[in-house]
Amino acid sequence: MLKIGIVGLPNVGKSTLFNALTKASVPAENYPFCTIDPSVGVVGVPDPRLGALTDFSKSQKTIPAAIEFVDIAGLVKGAAEGEGLGNQFLANIRETDAILQVVRFFDDTEIHHVEGNIEPYKDIEIINLELALADAEQVRKRRDKLVRDVKTGSKEAAAEDIALTKLSQTFAAGKLAIHAGLTDEEKKLIQSLNLLTMKPILYAFNRKSGGHNLDELADGRAERAYELVELLGSQYVFVDAATERELNDVADDDRSSFRQELGVPEDGLADLIRGAYQTLNLISFFTTGTDETRAWTITHGSPAPVAGAAIHNDFLTKFIRAEVIEWDKLIALGSYAAAREKGLVRIEGKEYIVKDGDVVEFLHG
Repeated sequence: MLKIGIVGLPNVGKSTLFNALTKASVPAENYPFCTIDPSVGVVGVPDPRLGALTDFSKSQKTIPAAIEFVDIAGLVKGAAEGEGLGNQFLANIRETDAILQVVRFFDDTEIHHVEGNIEPYKDIEIINLELALADAEQVRKRRDKLVRDVKTGSKEAAAEDIALTKLSQTFAAGKLAIHAGLTDEEKKLIQSLNLLTMKPILYAFNRKSGGHNLDELADGRAERAYELVELLGSQYVFVDAATERELNDVADDDRSSFRQELGVPEDGLADLIRGAYQTLNLISFFTTGTDETRAWTITHGSPAPVAGAAIHNDFLTKFIRAEVIEWDKLIALGSYAAAREKGLVRIEGKEYIVKDGDVVEFLHG
């Protein structure tokens, strides 16, 4: 299952967002370091195609794709050297597939900001610097251990040392590991280090309903943040964590009207999860039948056997063929029989690249 770590400075809305995402109850008080242990919640990925396929198949169960979110305590300047709750939380982030960095995007004198003033691009730089400093230390330690092997002429050690040198130079230039220009082979050599700044980062700009939101103030702060995220090659989404948390307690039928009243018409959580998928280059395919309709998460560009392995490892090694049809064509035709009659259910082999929205039935030996 995909695992995303929620990070940010203390008191920017991380735990509130986590609560909104998971409908869990973790402390979200107005002071730094209220999250002492990482909290974990599994979130179903909202996808209207899933409901349509469930109705089509009259399935007894509907199982969405899932993301595991990990709420990690606030980082501060000096975290890499152990400031605040430092290294303990940096270690927790290493276990995730990606990072969701929550950034405060509103003015409110009643809510304390650990840096004293609201400047989102500086907040991003502080967090990224701490992640990069922690990574630089990891790389330094690894290079120290490699010295003897490099001297004895080990080709693999020499190749790894070249990759680590590139990373050291990248950190020295104030950049993230993901921008080090490593080859695919070099990435494999340093994979075991599980570097924080090799992970994709999605930025969540946390707005506040009725607040002084920076994207509305036109004082340059929002634009500076957008420019930095673009420079980093990342993406951002807007979310109103507090409102989304409140909406958890509202009945589904009333949620839309409440959104209009609060001035938050868009579902920020759905946007955030879509953004996470895009950042990680992920798509969903479906299996459907009377027992269950289910969404499966795979990397964009996965061939059929690799996609099948999301269901069971046997599909990777014993794959024979897959029956494939686009979800909307299947529903439009009303039945598999009608789809087969029109020749729209295709038989695909090992080379087929599974696409977002495909309904697939795998056959293995």
